[in-house]
Amino acid sequence: MSFVPLDDLRTSSGTNHPPFELSRPRLPSWFKVHARTGPDYLEIKHTLERLSLHTICEEARCPNRWECWNARTATFLILGDICTRRCHYCSVETGRPRAVDEAEPRRVAEAVRALGLRHAVITSVNRDELPDGGASVFAETIRQTKRLSPTCTIEVLIPDFEGNEQALATVCAEKPDIINHNIETVRRLFPSIRPQGKYQRSIDLLARAKQHGMKTKSGLILGMGETVGEAREVMRDLRTVQCDIITIGQYLQPTRDHLSVAKFYDPSEFTLLKEEGLAMGFAHVESGPLVRSSYHAEQQVSRA
Repeated sequence: MSFVPLDDLRTSSGTNHPPFELSRPRLPSWFKVHARTGPDYLEIKHTLERLSLHTICEEARCPNRWECWNARTATFLILGDICTRRCHYCSVETGRPRAVDEAEPRRVAEAVRALGLRHAVITSVNRDELPDGGASVFAETIRQTKRLSPTCTIEVLIPDFEGNEQALATVCAEKPDIINHNIETVRRLFPSIRPQGKYQRSIDLLARAKQHGMKTKSGLILGMGETVGEAREVMRDLRTVQCDIITIGQYLQPTRDHLSVAKFYDPSEFTLLKEEGLAMGFAHVESGPLVRSSYHAEQQVSRA
């Protein structure tokens, strides 16, 4: 998933929010978000607060939060908000996680029902200290959500479970509509940017999910030091394991302590990669500077 600093994003005029001040080099002109609240936005916010739930939208400071929440879509973050890994692009807190909240799956399901969501995206922090990496909590959240909202489609954005095949099988057994696992960066940069992950392990997880009969999805962040050729290599590797959907977006530095931006890609470059991805055989390619893993996720289900 891609993590973006809201204090570095330009906002349009006509909002109730003061302009964000730019503490780092000025962003290209195409970075602009419409930070507008509305009844749907507020209902999601209040429902999440009432049920004590986290979203990756907030934890990752996603620039599309206003658009998505006003369209009644949100990505639930389960298994707490503290991650056992420290990736150098990510703003989610790293540390010792709290105990697993056994009631959390039910609250997520209640939120999906209360909000009348047609498509629910469920993700988590990494919980490497758990024997199954949290797979059983994913499975229970899927079960509870299907029980309370049987017509809602479900996408799970899962960690790599450290290669635990049974953990993946536990999630796949509940038949979510989409299994998403983000590759994030290219093979060469993986050891330095995602030191606790492994490039091939992520590719293999997507291959195994496909063997379980799942529709699969992955995401790539550009601007962390890769070449376009390396990005194309990732896309080819994903198609080799029959990945159905890919999202491609621009990296932005969350804080001064995180990896610096190596390059801002022009929108035309994202368009070209989208065209190339479709030619490779992806059922859907969501590609653009502000694209994030769950952006327009509902529309991608039917295309997959």
